Amino acid sequence: MLNNKIQDALNAQINAELWSAYLYLSMSMHFNAEGRNGIANWFAIQFKEEQAHAQIFMNYINQRGGRVVLKPIDAVPTEWASPLAAFEHTLQHENKVTALINDLFALAEQEKDYATRDRLAWFVSEQVEEEDNCRTLIDKFKLVGDNGMGLYMLDQELAARTYTAPSILAAE
Repeated sequence: MLNNKIQDALNAQINAELWSAYLYLSMSMHFNAEGRNGIANWFAIQFKEEQAHAQIFMNYINQRGGRVVLKPIDAVPTEWASPLAAFEHTLQHENKVTALINDLFALAEQEKDYATRDRLAWFVSEQVEEEDNCRTLIDKFKLVGDNGMGLYMLDQELAARTYTAPSILAAE
């Protein structure tokens, strides 16, 4: 059974994951409207990944006999000046999510909830991947700058991204 402190923190993380999903959906729609379908696709995949992260937390709370409490999702931005600006915003956001996951991990250790700590270890690794992907894309966008052909090629590269459900979710 989850203690209330852990349950409340996990519910707050569910809200953060759903806010992230909403942010990435907003980014996807922004770039879709601009005709940058590859970039829109990349963010649409991020949207699905964040929904999956929220689902993992919800499943975990239920498995531990807790109660999921969904709260309103705050508004998200709806416009970005450029793809580079959007990916820089994404990296800044993922850094915040990493801090939230690290705080949860520390709380689980403090509360001696080793099962929760073990579940959170997957998210710690996931955040390393999320931040690395953002940094790589930021570097690519900086490299091509305003070069139309470079932006076109990068958009095509991002169009090829596909969604794969996290193995941890498939196992549940």
